[in-house]
Amino acid sequence: MTGRVAIVAGGTGALGQSVTSRLLAEGATVWIPYVVPAELAALEQKIGATAGGRLQRAHADVTDEAAFGAFVERVLAAHHRVDILVNGVGGFAGGDLVSTPLAEWRRMLDLNLMPAVIGCRAVLPSMIAAGYGRIVNVASRAVSPPAGGFITYTVSKAAVITLTEALAQEVPRGIAVNAVLPSTMDTPANRRAMPDADRSGWVTTDQVAEAIAYLASDAAGTLRGQALKV
Repeated sequence: MTGRVAIVAGGTGALGQSVTSRLLAEGATVWIPYVVPAELAALEQKIGATAGGRLQRAHADVTDEAAFGAFVERVLAAHHRVDILVNGVGGFAGGDLVSTPLAEWRRMLDLNLMPAVIGCRAVLPSMIAAGYGRIVNVASRAVSPPAGGFITYTVSKAAVITLTEALAQEVPRGIAVNAVLPSTMDTPANRRAMPDADRSGWVTTDQVAEAIAYLASDAAGTLRGQALKV
């Protein structure tokens, strides 16, 4: 990926840090939109010194179309292209259909689906103009097959898969749109939330980042609309 320009939405999170590290190691320049300065500081402490100046950052809310559009324009002004977009923003909530209020449905859609929609809308014009692009959306293994007990999360992540499949049919052949479906990831937050869980089926964020890096590479250029389970 030497010379490629990537945007990692959600790059300050646990998975985002692993994705950012992996893309930097592959030679890409990586731009990170952030909202919480403390999360950016944690990312910079982990990665910044080894990035060789290829880690870039700017304040932008990925759930706000105007703000993220301005962020992408900043990347384009610096590099004249965006080669890779990883949509890794998301959130989780439990609850069944009857007990979950509609406000929680909207919150889950706003966290899990809309950032991917906003991100793709922002980068696609430049990718189409260049005839090249790699988009990787992060969904969830919990949707295949759907699990009970957290229906708003499951449905919103399933929508990410459908977005991926539909968008892959819309874009020119030089642009590959795919998704990864991680099982439960071994993160500090998940360990705190599920201290007694069987972690034998969990995956590390580095393992998921490896799959994302593959889908973002030229090696996976013939894959389109795929939902890769990790």
